[in-house]
Amino acid sequence: MNMIVQMLQQVPIFQGLSEEELLALAPLFTEKKCKKGSILFLEGDPGDAFYLIKTGVVKIYRIDDSKEIILALFRDGDFFGEMSLIHEGLTRSATVETLEATTLFLMKRSVFAQFMEGSPKLCLKLLEATMQRLRKANEQIYDLTFLGVRSRILKIVTRLSDQYGVATAEGILIDVKLTHQQIANMVGTVRESVTKVLLELQEEDIIEVRQKRIILKNPESLQNEMK
Repeated sequence: MNMIVQMLQQVPIFQGLSEEELLALAPLFTEKKCKKGSILFLEGDPGDAFYLIKTGVVKIYRIDDSKEIILALFRDGDFFGEMSLIHEGLTRSATVETLEATTLFLMKRSVFAQFMEGSPKLCLKLLEATMQRLRKANEQIYDLTFLGVRSRILKIVTRLSDQYGVATAEGILIDVKLTHQQIANMVGTVRESVTKVLLELQEEDIIEVRQKRIILKNPESLQNEMK
């Protein structure tokens, strides 16, 4: 239970709660272990639970005309499904699948509702988190509409380095394995275009790709090109 409390302290939604409140919240979570390639829920399913990732990686995606569009990647310490806590009866707006063996803590809305009713501060935090996700979605829509393929790839590399970057002697390691097809699904293009741009960036000594992980060797050059 102490591990859940420590994780909750890092989740924006729960950061305003006291340790006593977090200790009361922790027993509402149950642990779930999933194999790689497990579907946690499908787009259109009833939304009845909030998820917190203990270990692993998941992708959030939608299918449009038989094409997969990856909306986000989440890993250790990230959360999703918060909208199901706000409103009863909502359906899932996307599908969630594990990209590797993943352990999660999940909390059903039915057991959380009473706790939430006694904490107006928590309701405001939930609203703030929802608005932040909405702003990110609007930014993605803008990028897909107005930016070229290379610019979209530069932005996703920057975003992933901000989220999952680990400083190393060689540069910033994006500590998530990604195929060219998965990157293509994130930026709304075809795999061949991603391969071409990544090769160009490697030739320009801006990045290095090693075992499906990107190392950002020259963040300054990348930032300058995006200006």
